Amino acid sequence: MALLITDECINCDVCEPECPNDAISQGEEIYEIDPDRCTECVGHYSKPQCVEVCPIDCIIPHPDIRETPEQLQQKYLRLTAAQ
Repeated sequence: MALLITDECINCDVCEPECPNDAISQGEEIYEIDPDRCTECVGHYSKPQCVEVCPIDCIIPHPDIRETPEQLQQKYLRLTAAQ
């Protein structure tokens, strides 16, 4: 599943540069994660890097987007093939 940044985000800027898929960007009020680009770091790292660096734990599994590890791996392969 993709990840979601909640409205508890304090715009500290630490998550955006950690994302290997460029899925995180500044939204109107808080940072946002593009679910089409988020692989939860599958293919890059063993844990989602944004979650690892977030100082307030405001990054959660997206409640509306459920993906298996296999689907995340396929998304990773699709994203890296386009590069």
